Amino acid sequence: MRSVRRPGAYVRGIDAAMDVIGGKWKVLILWALDEKPCRFGELRRAVPGVTEKVLSSHLKELEDDGIVHREEYAEVTPRVEYSLTPRGVALNEALEPLGAWGREHVQPGASAQSP
Repeated sequence: MRSVRRPGAYVRGIDAAMDVIGGKWKVLILWALDEKPCRFGELRRAVPGVTEKVLSSHLKELEDDGIVHREEYAEVTPRVEYSLTPRGVALNEALEPLGAWGREHVQPGASAQSP
């Protein structure tokens, strides 16, 4: 598990957190995995617009950071599922107020929607 990508470069906790979740797709991947564990194809459908290459890359980074768990099942047709680790669940809980802020300030009238 990689806990720091830029050793010594973090000044506050927020810059370390943003390093883990930075980019357009990572938070959307986390929200999708908050619902239930998903296979790669399910995640691709849950995050419209993400390419396979970017999804694969982000999942690897989130796995390296200890946010996402990759489970390989030894079956005749190989199967892989992605789920949140306890660290990933805690990160999603920390992001919940940010989602609420977005619904209130950017999407007025959308407060009944999920984060």
